[in-house]
Amino acid sequence: MAPVIRSALWLGFFGLILAAWTMMYAMSTGMGLDLLGRPNDMGQLMRTMDPRMDMYMPMASFGPLAVMWAAMMAAMMLPTMIPTLRSYEDLMVSANGTRAGWFGVLLGYFIMWIGFALVITATQLALLYGGVIDMLGIAKSRWFAAVLLLAVGVFQFTRAKEICHGVCHSPMMYFIGHWRSGFAGGLRMGLGLGTFCVACCWGFMALGFAGGVMNLAWMGLATLFMVLEKLPQIGHKVVKPMGVLLILGACAVAAWPLYSGG
Repeated sequence: MAPVIRSALWLGFFGLILAAWTMMYAMSTGMGLDLLGRPNDMGQLMRTMDPRMDMYMPMASFGPLAVMWAAMMAAMMLPTMIPTLRSYEDLMVSANGTRAGWFGVLLGYFIMWIGFALVITATQLALLYGGVIDMLGIAKSRWFAAVLLLAVGVFQFTRAKEICHGVCHSPMMYFIGHWRSGFAGGLRMGLGLGTFCVACCWGFMALGFAGGVMNLAWMGLATLFMVLEKLPQIGHKVVKPMGVLLILGACAVAAWPLYSGG
């Protein structure tokens, strides 16, 4: 029965990821965007709207925007949890890990990312009402996008990134050093791992303001970057090359008018 339960849980886990991306797709197309974040006529009209207009606009309201970011957290971060949950399952065999603890780790991890979703929701509203981004969450200035790309790229080379990535890349070592049994123990470890993960990956989320927070291709690429960083065999080898790519991207965005004639 145990293998059947395990398979069912993982099937449900991947189903949750699929549901989150489906929800993201529905929200994106509902705003008039295609998979590359390009707006149709309705989307273009939404981009020009003033958030201070005397009418209800979901993308200018905290509640609906927080739901959108929560769905995005699930879509983007759940795939990166697979190595962590598999590491805990190994300890269910070699130590006194339990399925309740497994759920605790998952819940604690997700609590931290929901907390980050609330923070980045407030950030988006501040940028929107400050005139930095438009109603679709797209930067109005290429310089803002370039600075954001540069900042996240430079962060890839910092000691803070190294420490946080070390924990995210090797969750087994974190479990061994902070082991707690049962659901409460799993929840506590999940909160700790989630904290390191937020500190490690916040930049990839923030890059949504450079390429569009509802640009599914852009956010999908960010998800791929985060998954690659956490793969056991290659994760530690891709952090700095990604930083180089982001810095080069910042230079390209800043210099684009020179090549486009704009």
